[in-house]
Amino acid sequence: MRIDKYLWCVRYYKTRNMVTEACKKNQVTVNGVVSKPSKEVFPTDRITFRKDQITYIITVLDIPQNRVGAKLVDIYRKDETPAESFEHLEMIKLSKEHYRKTGTGRPTKKDRRDIDDYGNEIFDEEEEN
Repeated sequence: MRIDKYLWCVRYYKTRNMVTEACKKNQVTVNGVVSKPSKEVFPTDRITFRKDQITYIITVLDIPQNRVGAKLVDIYRKDETPAESFEHLEMIKLSKEHYRKTGTGRPTKKDRRDIDDYGNEIFDEEEEN
């Protein structure tokens, strides 16, 4: 089965076109070699690809006939992605939310002044020490 069809079938990408674009950007490798969307995959192949700031590592266990349901995905692949990758993504999300809530727009003049004052306070404390 083609790599683009396989990654679509095991629900890592919503459309085959998205997988094709990832392959063209050299984000998908099979057994350590950058692959084209037409690359054939076989059981025991190791696929590495980058999606949403996470580098996924999966091993092909079997080839599905068609796109499979979310509950059946584990029959066809073994996920070897390190847990630290997901923790890192969670930390990035939390750090973004800490400063400003999503959807509040760009900072106002008051927000900018507050940020500048906070930076100056830290700088002043370092000079005292």
